[in-house]
Order: sequence, then C-alpha cells, then structure tokens
Amino acid sequence: MRLSAHDRHSLKKVLQERRASIDPVTRGFPRRLPGPGRRAVGLSQEQMDELLVRAQGTYNRFENGQLVNPGADLLSSVAKVLRLSEQEWTFLWQLTRKENPPSTLHGSAGTTLAGMWRQVIEGITGTLAYICDAEWNVVTHNEDFRLLFPREQVPANIARWLLLDSEARTQVLTDWTGHWAPAIMPHLRQSVELRPDNAALNRLERDVLDDPVAGPLYRDGAAVPLPFADGSELQLRHAVHGPGRLTTCLAEPILAPGARINLSIFTPDDPDQPAKRPG
Repeated sequence: MRLSAHDRHSLKKVLQERRASIDPVTRGFPRRLPGPGRRAVGLSQEQMDELLVRAQGTYNRFENGQLVNPGADLLSSVAKVLRLSEQEWTFLWQLTRKENPPSTLHGSAGTTLAGMWRQVIEGITGTLAYICDAEWNVVTHNEDFRLLFPREQVPANIARWLLLDSEARTQVLTDWTGHWAPAIMPHLRQSVELRPDNAALNRLERDVLDDPVAGPLYRDGAAVPLPFADGSELQLRHAVHGPGRLTTCLAEPILAPGARINLSIFTPDDPDQPAKRPG
C-alpha cells in the first residue's frame, strides 16, 4: 500500500527530526571541517545507509515514503539507529505497514509509569483498581483492591499470585483450573513473546512451567488468542464479602505499553450477607 501525501510528509518530518538530533561523530563518522559540502546537522541519508548496511539510496526512499510495505527488519534497524521512543516505534509501524508492531522496541517499555497514576488510582472508590507494569508487578492500587486479599496483603506480582500461589488457587479463585488459569496464562505468554529478552518475565514463565500444577496447563492452553474481553466475569471469594463475581475492564497507559490498568467491580453472591473483616 502506497502512502498518501500526508502520511509521507508525517513520516519524513519525524525521521528528519530524529536524524538531526544525532551527532555523526557519535556513530563513528569523522567530524566535518569548515568548507563546502553538506551543512545540515545530524546524520545524512548516506550515513544512514551505512549504519543500516543497505544499498545506497535505500534510506532516502524509505524516509520519503517510497518503499511499499517495508520489512520488519528495516523498521527495527531504523528505529534502533535513530533511537526512537516506544511511541515513535508504534507510529512507524502504523504509518508504513498499517498495523501495530509485533513487539516492543525497548525491553524496559511498560516498566515505569508516571507518578500521577498513583494519585489517580488511590483516589478511586467503589471499584477495585490497580496498575501493574509490563512485568506484572503491582505498581499502585486502591483500598478496595487491598481488601480483596486474605490478611489484606496485596501481592507484589499479580501474575505470580494468580498462577502460583497455593492459597489463591485453592481458596480465593473459584475454579482456578477451569476458568482463572485459562484466562490469565495467554496474557503471560503474550508478555513473554513481546519481550523475549526480559529476565523477569522469563523467570516468571520458567517458574510457571516448573510448577507441577500450572506447568501442564500452561503448555497445553497458553498458546491461544487472548480470551479476555472488557466486562469478563470470574468467580472468587472476597476476603471481606465472601463468594461473588469479579467483572473486569482493562486498559493500557499510552506511555507505558504492556502495563495494565485493571478496574473491577465485585458483586457478592449474597448481597445481604454482612461483610466481615478477615481475621
């Protein structure tokens, strides 16, 4: 698919700005001496071809939107040479290939969030709310979420708790084998595939595979399309309100791909049952 004139202009503007921000000397090219010749700052298109190990003129055609459906290897190389941000990496794919990238550009993507999120999440009442980063570490949560857990102890890593904690599997998450494991395991697999070099995710997946209960289920059922849809319901036992169902919606912070904003509503099976604090 050929790019429209507007898309070609947008692509060229972003790439030119990124080229201009890089001193050629830092990439091994000699410093330009005063005199005739190219005076523009930053990397030249010819230098880009050298850094990309491509035939002369390849980068010129790419920057000007003349390459139809450029390959993933070229996009990856351009992004790394120009030190694109995660948002620019996504923009590059969506503009040139009309699809989202198959993986993140930086292994650290989604592991840091703006501090403002803590204030937002902690201020939510009446709904269980938390954010986990791309490694499934719980970054922040509200009071309603804390009360869900036995002894009011929020796990440091929500995926590890959901998949490996024996109390969660036997006492909190109703029908863990039939419902919870199939709902969570494909998400973990996708996280690992999007960040194959992430040590924390690889360690989590290995622990799941080594677990005698979770391992066989993960091998058999994780390689499926993500089963989650906003409004999905799963049964569990709330530490305060007893048995009921959790209705959940997920979102992703724009500047932290892979992180998850989880908003859930708990509905008790017996709304007339008085709430009891965990002992």
